[in-house]
Amino acid sequence: MNDQNHSGGSGGDEHEHGELGDAEFAEFMEIAAEEGFDLEEVEGALGEAGHGPLPVLAVVGRPNVGKSTLVNRVIGRREAVVEDRPGVTRDRVTYEAEWAGRRFKVVDTGGWEQDVLGIDASVAAQAEYAVEAADAVVFVVDAQVGATDTDEAVVKLLRRAGKPVVLCANKVDGPSAEAEAAYLWSLGLGEPHPVSALHGRGTGDLLDAVLEALPEAPEQSFGAGGLGGPRRVALIGRPNVGKSSLLNKVAREDRVVVNEVAGTTRDPVDELIELGGKTWKFIDTAGIRRRVHLQEGADYYASLRTAAALEKAEVAVVLIDVSEEISVQDQRIITMAVEAGRALVIAYNKWDTLDEERRFYLEREIERDLVQVQWAQRVNVSARTGRHMEKLVPAIETALEGWETRVPTGRLNSFLGEIVASHPHPVRGGKQPRILFGTQAGTRPPRFVLFASGFLEAGYRRFIERRLREEFGFAGTPIHLSVRVREKRGRNKKK
Repeated sequence: MNDQNHSGGSGGDEHEHGELGDAEFAEFMEIAAEEGFDLEEVEGALGEAGHGPLPVLAVVGRPNVGKSTLVNRVIGRREAVVEDRPGVTRDRVTYEAEWAGRRFKVVDTGGWEQDVLGIDASVAAQAEYAVEAADAVVFVVDAQVGATDTDEAVVKLLRRAGKPVVLCANKVDGPSAEAEAAYLWSLGLGEPHPVSALHGRGTGDLLDAVLEALPEAPEQSFGAGGLGGPRRVALIGRPNVGKSSLLNKVAREDRVVVNEVAGTTRDPVDELIELGGKTWKFIDTAGIRRRVHLQEGADYYASLRTAAALEKAEVAVVLIDVSEEISVQDQRIITMAVEAGRALVIAYNKWDTLDEERRFYLEREIERDLVQVQWAQRVNVSARTGRHMEKLVPAIETALEGWETRVPTGRLNSFLGEIVASHPHPVRGGKQPRILFGTQAGTRPPRFVLFASGFLEAGYRRFIERRLREEFGFAGTPIHLSVRVREKRGRNKKK
């Protein structure tokens, strides 16, 4: 993943300057000064690229209270789909936002039409998935309607979760409606913040309260031997690809119900499993079954559960059913894992069912549809028979190793110098931008900041990423590449 401005990700900071030690940071800043960069901007770029995991804010509430409108207001652009009818499918449920200089993730839990269990159950289930991965919650209530039985059900869930909650009284379009918002004190969640998400009224005060509720960084830490405990593996994939079967096979017992009956929706299951001589925590997101008349809602549910599982995991094992053509949904799930910055293993399940013709077409589909993740670790397995299950752990370990790899700044700049000399950027408009220097500001996933004399085209950035992989490995992990361009005022080098 590349970004000309900034890049995000997850990981821990070991030093005051991200993952650069004091001596390395001082040497790097000296180079930046010699190249004419504004040192405050350089330090800010390192801070952005090397930040730890962003805190997660879940926006919950029953359907049609204005959650997606509020999410669009918070992130500052219209990305969350807003329609008058519930049931609108959303490909993405997690967004990045910034307020008062602090960045955080926002999880949008749009309300869709109730299933046979009733609207209370569907709303509470959505809230539960989102709250599980969140550090704080905004609970949106329609102030014009007041607190409903469904709202009361969500309040009980939020109390059980124990997460900080900011109460948003939405649809308060003027001072006369603020009295209606005051009635929401009865929910017992503290002060209701009167807001009009549609018009922006009161959202600044709401976000100030959100920042007070959010931690600077999540308490969760990654690592095999530290506070993070066993390495965390998310099993993700579209419905019926064999996630529960795979979990049962690696656990060597039936820990998860495998059921073909439609509508079997369960809570995500976290299992501690001994595998390959180590203890792993597998996060199972199976259990979503499609209903024909609620297909949109089921797909959205699957996306929400996948996002919640990825927030808790370090590595994602994406299962693909090789007996069927690789689908758009498969590609979206892989994209979610990459955008979440997790190490990646793609497990091609039901391999024992392949004949030669299907195998030929499958390889063509992989080359065509998954070309952007050629770096992902690949295993061909059968959850039913246990075929090649022994290859799963080495693939996960390789992906985690790449995810945590760091290249010292000196070695990286020697490599970049060789690249610039042997494969310079193409001349565009009479100018030839070049990479001046760079550093790896973070790991988990690897995050690089390159400083250049001009704009680097996307094709050249992809070339740099490919060469980074060839030189330093980074198997099984996305790479975040951020490019900072030197402003004209800084072209005079220090004498």
